[in-house]
Amino acid sequence: MNKQKIILLLMTLALLGGGAGVLGRMKTNQRLGPPGVKAEPLAGGRNLHVLLPERVLNYQSEEIPQEGIVTNTLPADTSYGQRRYSNKENPNDWLQLTVVLMGSDRTSIHKPQYCLEGGGWNIDNTVSSETKIPVERPQPYELPVIKLVATRTVQNNSGQPVTLRGVYVYWFVADGALSGDMSGRERMWWMAKHLLQTGVLQRWAYVSCFAVCLPGQEEATFERVKKFIAASVPEFQLTPKAGEPATARP
Repeated sequence: MNKQKIILLLMTLALLGGGAGVLGRMKTNQRLGPPGVKAEPLAGGRNLHVLLPERVLNYQSEEIPQEGIVTNTLPADTSYGQRRYSNKENPNDWLQLTVVLMGSDRTSIHKPQYCLEGGGWNIDNTVSSETKIPVERPQPYELPVIKLVATRTVQNNSGQPVTLRGVYVYWFVADGALSGDMSGRERMWWMAKHLLQTGVLQRWAYVSCFAVCLPGQEEATFERVKKFIAASVPEFQLTPKAGEPATARP
């Protein structure tokens, strides 16, 4: 590594460390920003219910409560929305859409790798990547996302092992901001900068879409997931607003 790269690395680490320090010092005086997803208050508390569409394309859905292992692990002011979408004409054609929305505690937004691996999935880093999905509403833009491909072995009804592949696509959204950075550094820097400049803590949501397929069907499944995301995102996501760019607010 040459001298210029070393200096750049040290500056980046200093900025990230400073950003984390700013978040800590300003926590007592901060105001929580609005979410970048549609939500309604839940009775008897500060938590919200994230509103996901009931129908998308040819999919119907049912709402799925978050598992206790999630709600008992994440901060108490975390809010959720989760639906499983199924194609009645093809029972093997289903997707799960999940939103985890932070409150005043930013640790609600975590790396999905922990959840996948905790559920028995092994992530294939050689075919996982950052990419973009074209979305046409409220104006044409490209949604930055991370695509993970994972493998899991289960037993069928006959007790024989079956290998499955999971296509997991996720991204982060706040009011006026979108991030598809796998490292999370981009989002943390934006959050610190916005808090320092405005006193408002960006309220980030972590959105994921998950589908399962057999080996060899990963690309076709990803294409199906992309179409679903392009159709569903305008129904529940508030960023970008009509006429506004899909970028972070300074």
